[in-house]
Amino acid sequence: MTIQQWLFSFKGRIGRRDFWIWMAAWVVAMLLLFFVAYNAWLSTQTAAFALVCLLWPTAAVVVKRLHDRGRSGAWAFLMIVAWMLLAGNWSMLPGVWQWGVGRFIPTLIIVMMLIDLGAFVGTQGANKFGKETLDVRWKAES
Repeated sequence: MTIQQWLFSFKGRIGRRDFWIWMAAWVVAMLLLFFVAYNAWLSTQTAAFALVCLLWPTAAVVVKRLHDRGRSGAWAFLMIVAWMLLAGNWSMLPGVWQWGVGRFIPTLIIVMMLIDLGAFVGTQGANKFGKETLDVRWKAES
């Protein structure tokens, strides 16, 4: 699998190593992006645009990892639900419900997805989403 297929295609399967490589790169990119925006070296609009641009490759990597686990890419919507719950204003709910809906449930979803995608081995052999997991080719073949 090429780097372009890895980051921009929703077809195929990837293993845990390539999933964690992208997650580490994404965390570094987010930290760098927020640091640069915080210090006003970059406008907020440009930082927001860069964040949105990183959503596509992140979604592609997550969907391919879900495929390797034998699940549909629709399971990735759980991450969107978690993000929306974290961003929501739950002040209309009584005390502990604010914490439960706004923090506990999204954290539980995110942790469970990370454990499922990052720790468990994918299905062996071919499954309905493709052939055996392909490693990313980091160098062009000569």
